[in-house]
Amino acid sequence: MNIRKEFEAVFIAAVVVTSFAAYATAKVPNVQIAQASPAAVADGKMSVVVVKGKRLTAAQKAAAI
Repeated sequence: MNIRKEFEAVFIAAVVVTSFAAYATAKVPNVQIAQASPAAVADGKMSVVVVKGKRLTAAQKAAAI
């Protein structure tokens, strides 16, 4: 077998084996859950933003362009 001729296949096979070995031997990390602070949970009010303004007339729109 001419290794220079089949180098691409050898390289792909080596990458596949290495990737599989990396996934097979990897340690699975423990799940860490962040605890919510009591102050954020106790305050049940939600902020509301109201935007008020006049609509532009056709003349004002034309002047703005």
